[in-house]
Parts: sequence; C-alpha cells; structure tokens
Amino acid sequence: MNRITLSAISLAVTSMLSFSAHAQSSVTLYGIVDTGLAYVHNSDGHSSQWKMSSGNLSQSEWGLKGSEDLGGGLSAVFQLENGFDIGTGIAQQNSRLFGRQAFVGLASTQFGTLTFGRQYDPLSDLVQPITADQFSGFFASPGDVDNYDSSARFNNTAKWTSPSWGGVTLEAMYGFGGVAGATGSGQTWSVGAAYAQGPFSVAAGYLHIDNGNAQATTRGTTSADTLFNSPVNSAYASARAINIARIGGQYVIGPVTVGAAYSFTDYVADAASSFGTNEKYHNGSVFALWQVTSAFSAIAGYNYTKANGDSSAKYHQVNVGGDYLLSKRTDVYVMAGYQHASGSNGDGPAQAVIGSFDIPSGANSQIMAIVGMRHRF
Repeated sequence: MNRITLSAISLAVTSMLSFSAHAQSSVTLYGIVDTGLAYVHNSDGHSSQWKMSSGNLSQSEWGLKGSEDLGGGLSAVFQLENGFDIGTGIAQQNSRLFGRQAFVGLASTQFGTLTFGRQYDPLSDLVQPITADQFSGFFASPGDVDNYDSSARFNNTAKWTSPSWGGVTLEAMYGFGGVAGATGSGQTWSVGAAYAQGPFSVAAGYLHIDNGNAQATTRGTTSADTLFNSPVNSAYASARAINIARIGGQYVIGPVTVGAAYSFTDYVADAASSFGTNEKYHNGSVFALWQVTSAFSAIAGYNYTKANGDSSAKYHQVNVGGDYLLSKRTDVYVMAGYQHASGSNGDGPAQAVIGSFDIPSGANSQIMAIVGMRHRF
C-alpha cells in the first residue's frame, strides 16, 4: 500500500511539475521616451524654425510582449506596441492604438517563428539594423522614399522568420489586400536574408507593395502604410506598385563600426497613374560609428539619392551625431544634418528633406540640428 501511495503521489507531483513547465509564461511592459529641441533652417518656405521634436534617435513608444511555453520547443508569442508624440501625447501611425506593431503567433526553436498581424517587413527586420538607421532616422533617404526608416508598416500580414542556421537568417512576409474579387489588389510581399559571423554582417531583401487595383478600388488602398509623406515623392502617390530592393553590410574594427548600403526603388506607373514613366530612386549611403568610451559614441554618415525616369532630382546629405549614456537606460544626444537638392521632383524644383523627418524645406537646402534626451524602460 505504501508503495502504491508513494507511486501515486510521485505521479501527481510529476504531472504538476510537467504542467507548470508547460504553462510557464511571461509578459513584459517596455518603452522608450525620446524628445529634444530642434532647429530647422528652411522649413516649409520659412528661413528658420524652433520646435520640440519627438522620437529622434528612437521613436517614443510603449508596448507589451509575452510568451507562453507550450512544450517541445514551441511557444505562443505576442507583441503590442504603441507609438506616440511625447510633446503632444498624440498617438502616431495615423492615431492607431498599436500602430507600431500588433501580432500573435507561434515560435519554434526548430522551425522558426510564424506571426500574424501588423508587422515590419523583412528589409526593416534584417537590413535596417546594420545601417546607420540603427542610430537615427537622420540617416534615412530623403523623405524615406525606400522605407529605409520603416515609415511604412504592414497590415494583415503573415510572417515567417527562420532560426539562425550557422549565422544565416531567412524571412518572408505576405500582406493580404482584402479587396473582394481582386485578390492581388493591395497585397504586399517581401523576402530577406541575413548573414552574421564575427565582426561581419550583411543582409539583403526585396519588397513589393501593390498600391491598389484602380478598377477594383481606389488607388492607395493597400495593406501598406503610405510612403508619400514629403515633396520628394508625393508626385507618385498614384503609382500602381512600389518595388524596393536593398542590401547593406557592416564591419566592426575594434571600437569602430563601418558600413554601407544601397537601395533601388521603382514607383511603377500604369494608365490610372498621374505620371507616365516609372520613377526610380537609387540610394547609396556610408557611415562610421566610433565607440569612443563605454559611455560615449560618435557617428558620421553620407547619403546620396538620385532619381531618374519621370524626374531627375539629386540629393546629397551629410549627418553627424553624438550620444552619451548617463546610465544604462538614459542618454543625451546631439544630431545635425545638411542636405542639398537639385533637379526636379515631379511637381517642380526638388526640395531638400532631411531623412525621415519629412519636413518640407521649400528650398533646395536644409539644415537640422537637435539636442535631446532618451529614456528606456
């Protein structure tokens, strides 16, 4: 009887421990608050502007993320992330509650992660982190015409991310357009690959955005957020599709990280477009980041963008910045950028627009400088 009783107790305890292990879960509240004082020379036709600027090194955000262990190397995962302007408290991403990310899915140590919801594309996930955009949207292409700084996120998507296989990571995403009777209208799809080994990292990817079948719905009805946020590419909002190919790489040499990236972006015209020839953007960038001390880092970069096809604009941009850690979670920074534009942007003379800040200059040059503070929790 004692043996039977002990066996029963042992079985019950084992079952409870097994259930407890399988039911392990966690939820994390996190966020970033980033704001600064900005000076802009040439802003919307005026020679100078002083303003508060939110999200300069990192977008101000708060979020919830969590996982539940389902056993056998499988977990349920979710993430909800809100972006906001610290100066006004207004939600960003078109006033969405969880405009930055909102997804749920399954993560397997063997087969990778499959998630569903509003998400970043593979280029943002794999290529962006090894470019100067890791520091600030200052370094993005003018008006973020190639989604360098993730101006567009994607709704109604399914995304698969592989485990790391010998330093190689693969990713694929599909976004449903949701237009009845026109399956491809408004769809988005993207693929990417990255390789990291020691001090060297390289990544590349391709993104296709269908901007809406004009016969089935209005142009601009798509699973993607808009990329038409500045005079750089606003003339091409009626494009049938946007295709973006990007590659980037970086190398760490002691305290210095150097990197380069290139993108080709094609705004495709059709009979429903207000322009007749495809607009193409070639963007090349280089940067050097120096970790001067454990607390202080400095960065410099150059970005060149050339448009051809429907227009002939050229943009030269130089940026510098510095960041100092007051603690593990709080830092102060200074950033400055200068851009010169020439040629035509499709609506008229090209206007300078520094990075992804999308401030129209009303002129062929623009200077922007920001002093700010960031806190992470």
